Amino acid sequence: MTGFSNLVRLTARLCYTLSGCALAGIVLLTVTDVLLRMLKHPIVGTYELVGLLSAVVIGMSIPQSTLDHGHVLMDFLTNRFNPGLKNFLEVFTRLLGMVLFLVISWNLWCFGDDLRTAGEVSLTLQIPQFPVAYLIAVSALIQSLVLLVLALEKRKKRFSHE
Repeated sequence: MTGFSNLVRLTARLCYTLSGCALAGIVLLTVTDVLLRMLKHPIVGTYELVGLLSAVVIGMSIPQSTLDHGHVLMDFLTNRFNPGLKNFLEVFTRLLGMVLFLVISWNLWCFGDDLRTAGEVSLTLQIPQFPVAYLIAVSALIQSLVLLVLALEKRKKRFSHE
């Protein structure tokens, strides 16, 4: 399990790095466009590039954010449960989330296929849109693996304390 867990964590970190690069690209593009607009030479297609890069930023940052516990946790009710039930619910919800992200991944991949088949491109720059859908589908798949790792680690931790 340790090798698999490490591989999933490394992959999530790579996604996070890609997300950071996309965010840096958004900042660089936006600042450059603003400066060039002042000189009456805006960058054509800035809006659609920022939109595509924003999808990459959001989609690719989810797995590492989950590993870092960077999400909102509403545990005011579950904190009152006994440790066994609380642990069971944490494992169960992670497995449920895993299934949800597998469904999301599958549907995004199918959506990417539809975009590719239809030849969908952005309006101004004519950039194909299907690679972004595929990329986020892969990120959702990695997210499901992250949730699986966290569920298995929680389950293992539970049995090592009993």
